[in-house]
Formats: sequence, structure tokens, C-alpha cells
Amino acid sequence: MYNLIRPLLFRLDPEHAHALSLRLMQFTGRSHLLKGILGKWFAAPPRPVHAFGLSFSNPVGLAAGYDKDGLGWRGLACLGFSHIEVGTVTLLPQSGNPKPRLFRLPEDQALINRMGFPGQGAGFVAQQLQGARPPNLILGVNLGKNAATPLEQAARDYLELMQIFARLADYLVINVSSPNTTGLRRLQSRQALSELLGALVDKQSWLAVENGHRTPLLVKLAPDLEDHELDDALDVLLSSSVDGVIATNTTISRDSLRSPAAAEPGGLSGAPLRARSTQILRRIVGNLQGKLPVVAAGGVMSYADFKEKLDAGADLVQVYTGLVYRGPGLVRELLRGYGNRIRSCRFRLDQSRRSRR
Repeated sequence: MYNLIRPLLFRLDPEHAHALSLRLMQFTGRSHLLKGILGKWFAAPPRPVHAFGLSFSNPVGLAAGYDKDGLGWRGLACLGFSHIEVGTVTLLPQSGNPKPRLFRLPEDQALINRMGFPGQGAGFVAQQLQGARPPNLILGVNLGKNAATPLEQAARDYLELMQIFARLADYLVINVSSPNTTGLRRLQSRQALSELLGALVDKQSWLAVENGHRTPLLVKLAPDLEDHELDDALDVLLSSSVDGVIATNTTISRDSLRSPAAAEPGGLSGAPLRARSTQILRRIVGNLQGKLPVVAAGGVMSYADFKEKLDAGADLVQVYTGLVYRGPGLVRELLRGYGNRIRSCRFRLDQSRRSRR
């Protein structure tokens, strides 16, 4: 059905179409009837995963950026996601970068965005997260600094955001890797990241006492880091005792694109990001040697892409652009393939055992 609807949606301005889909999900999340119908349509068998102290019903989540203000997450949960990451949330409301700032690249199965963290601010999002939560859903909140906050004062924004969301979220993500806030990626350097995470991990410990539970803290990294920069960042993550890493954010690279919109500045996501994101993922997994869980994001458009991330060592996999191009059935597609993969592996194992008898 989505193949019939998508051409109509793609006639709309991308940001308007996205806002429309979020409002639809917000309405769905308020209706027991619609939630029940969608839950049955997109139901998939559970495939439990344990990571950073949390139990996930399956490995597939929705990446940050899709539901920035926490409007539609209850409806989106009906599509089969084990976890949904709201945000990126900034402390104060901000309009983001000038429009147009979101572009489809259909020839490349990609998006370019230069949104710049537009949103209604932490107070508004906190209100959206209050109240009942869909069963078995893990909720993450992705945190970023306001554009007007000087880089040397970024820690203040993150600390205040942690204070607000540590009691509302199951995990928090520190976003230092968006290409659309000037200077933000400089926080991934060894010294800047060490200073920032030192303050945030101390805050995490205080909040654990205050709230009666410890909220895991993850860091999202860019795919454009040089090898030595990535190694430096991972050294800091390990020494700072954060709980996990997300690999990766969008890329500023523009390799081999065919779309006329390819020259637009901003972060590129979708199919062209897959190979670079997986390359970074493999290096992260190899470097960490199992010391931290790794969440993969970037270019997951099909089961083959999903399997590639898992084979590269990801504990969890997040989608975003794939949902735009493939539609709401994507999660079910990935999990059904995942289930078949498990059964086929068990079958081969059983066959091998019988052959040795």
C-alpha cells in the first residue's frame, strides 16, 4: 500500500510531508482503536536483545531526528520498534536553519538535511513524554546544544538537559556529531570530549541517587572522523565510563550521487551512507573489543543492510531514511528476515550435529 501512497507524499515539500506523517502518528497514538489495528498489521515476533542494562524486545529502533519534539512516538511504536529516540532536543526553543532545509534524493535513495535542531525546547518535549507509555518500548532522548550557546559553554546545556530527561527517558544520547550546528563536531576531539563527558558522567551519578535509578548515557559519533580522530574519541568514551556509542550520524561526504540536489549543504543519510557507516562501525567494534555496546545507524534500507550491521558487530540497529523510502512495513520486514536467519542457523547446526552421530 505504501508504494501507492509514496508518490503522493513525494509531491509535497519534504518537511511538510514529514510534519504531516508525524501528526498522523500523534493522532494514532491517542486512539486505542488505531493503535490496536496498526499493532496487528505490523506485529513481528520478539527477538530480545540486552544492551547497556536495558532489555529490548528486538534489535530495531527509530533513530533521532524523526520525532524531534516527541509528538508521534506513541503512534510510531505501533510499527514494531523496540526503541524510539526522540530529539535532538535543545534546552531552549529554536527555529533552526532557514528553509528549505530538507531535500529528497530519490535517485540515490537518500535525504539531505540541514535542519539545525529546530524544536520547541526541552520543556515542551518533557510534557510530551509524560504519561502512559506503549508496552515494551524503550524510550531514548537525544540531547544537543542550542545554536546560540558558545561551544565552551556547551556542557551547561547538556547538564541541564540531563537534569530534565534522566527521569523521563530509559537512556540519553549526547549528540556531538550533527554537521548542522556550527562547531558542534569539534566536541568530538579528545580534549573537548574528555572535558564534556567528565562533567556529564559526574552528573549521571548524582542523578542516579536523586532519581533512584541510573540512566544510561550514550554518545553519537560522526562518520566523517579520520581513523586517529575516531580512535581518540573511543579512548575517551572508555575512560569516561559512558554506557554505549551510536555509529553514526549523517555525513558531509557527497561521493557518487546522481540527484540534482546532491550539492545541497547538510547531512546526507540513506543508501549512500551505508558503506561508510558500516566501515566506521567495524572499526569501533574492533577497537572496543566488547567493552561497550554499539548501536548502528546509517543507510539501513533493507534486510541485507540490517544484516550487514549485525554481522559487523552492532547490538542494535536504528532506521530513519529507510522508513521514508520503504514505508511503515520496514521494521516487520527486517525482523521477519532476522527470524528466518535465526531458524536457518539453527537448522544448519542441527543438521551438523546429526551428521556427526
